[in-house]
Amino acid sequence: MKTKRNIGRIAFVICLCTSVLVGCKKFLTVEPIDRLTGNNFYQSKEDVEANIARIYSQFFEKLNESWVIGAIGEARSGEIFPSPTSGSDRMILRDLGTNDMNAVYNNTLSGGRSSGYAMYRVSIWDTYYKVIQSCNILISKLDEGIPGLSAADKDRYKAEATFMRCLSYFWMVRLYGDVVYYTDAYFAKQLPREDMVSVISKSIDDLESVKDLMPWTFGEASQRGARASRGSIIALLMHMKMWNANFDSANAAKYYESVASLGKELRASGVHHLYKLTPEEWAKVSKGRTEESLFEFYRTINYNDQNNAYAPLWDHFLRWPYKFPRYNQQFSIAYYSSIFMYRIYPLNGPADKRKELWYEDMYANDGLFVLKKFAANVFASGNEDSNPDNTFMIFRYADALLLEAEALANLGGAREAEAITVLNIVRDRAEAPRYAGGGTDLKNFIFEERCRELIGEGVRYFDLIRTRRILNPQWTMNPMTIDQYNRRAWTWPLDASAKNFNSKIVLNDYWTGGN
Repeated sequence: MKTKRNIGRIAFVICLCTSVLVGCKKFLTVEPIDRLTGNNFYQSKEDVEANIARIYSQFFEKLNESWVIGAIGEARSGEIFPSPTSGSDRMILRDLGTNDMNAVYNNTLSGGRSSGYAMYRVSIWDTYYKVIQSCNILISKLDEGIPGLSAADKDRYKAEATFMRCLSYFWMVRLYGDVVYYTDAYFAKQLPREDMVSVISKSIDDLESVKDLMPWTFGEASQRGARASRGSIIALLMHMKMWNANFDSANAAKYYESVASLGKELRASGVHHLYKLTPEEWAKVSKGRTEESLFEFYRTINYNDQNNAYAPLWDHFLRWPYKFPRYNQQFSIAYYSSIFMYRIYPLNGPADKRKELWYEDMYANDGLFVLKKFAANVFASGNEDSNPDNTFMIFRYADALLLEAEALANLGGAREAEAITVLNIVRDRAEAPRYAGGGTDLKNFIFEERCRELIGEGVRYFDLIRTRRILNPQWTMNPMTIDQYNRRAWTWPLDASAKNFNSKIVLNDYWTGGN
């Protein structure tokens, strides 16, 4: 029963059944094949399952290093501030909010003001390449043939490994811009960083070739969302194409048409849906493994999963009674500025279920602010120091719906009516007034709806970058100049260790050449 349960929780099983850990090699260096994968490793379906589990686990290692999702996708927009009661180590939030990334890096090194955050690790990309290497090797082995696998098994595992490889490239592109791209197993040749549009385009082609090989569901509720499915692939494709639509503007219409088609396919599947916005139903969504989840990294204290205390994004926006112990959790660590909150939820504005369900003291510029969106699953009590038992959500159905609506709105004309229909699926769930409008107002409204619906899920900063709204103080409290944007001030500094095994690597110029 234990083995079956572990397989059901495949995304986070650490492989204990084999002494061989795949993907241990340093970036772009070669180790003997028997050390890397084991000459006799891939002998059964169980071996493949163990390897897939390790791939998921490797990626989560990066998410579990620090407050990564909050730092890369939320705080750099400038709307998050440390509460007056927070210690000096929380001033890193101001550094993030003013895009002082060199200070973020230096102040989180050992002995630095905010060393507990360890955000300098975000600048190190090695683990992502370990994931990519592991995926490349697995795909190679699947093509060679593995005993005990049916043709359907082979297709599914290949699609799953391809998804994780493409997710790694997409994640890195949003962090560092241009990256080294390769898909061959045991690759050792030194390559320069490749233009990010090209990397995303190749990843799109790669992922589209396997999309229809992946099942919509796995038949077990324990694997829903926590293991990649066709919905996961569609969500990733939608995000990659919306990213490229900005940076490859000559082909923007093509990307928008494809995103609209993918969104329609996702909706037509009938596999995913939005849960009602009630305390009980939303608790299920934030807990994870629901039909609203498209992909997540499922963690649970019930299985003694170990999370870095800094890792959950929601940790910063909760206080007692949503966080324990009571005696030292009277105030939230941070808050979203009331300037931002009034913009997305005007005082005396229209009805919206999210306001009452997801917030407490939503306009407070201090530690009374609570983002209750992530407060539902509190199992600790008394003097226990524990976060709510929530999943690490990567792609959610509402996100995909709003991407589809955004693509349709950008196509304009008759497609605007379709955009409004899809947009209002999200509005209806929130019990908010249906939208009716068009043109630029429609595009702006969809952007703000993404702010309302996806707050705290690590997408806002990237939305600002890919829509270029980061250049306009109307949309962010930390705008960039066009010169900063073009010189990629939105990237993360790349650690010099990237050059250790590849002399062709050039670091991110904006962070090394002055700003």
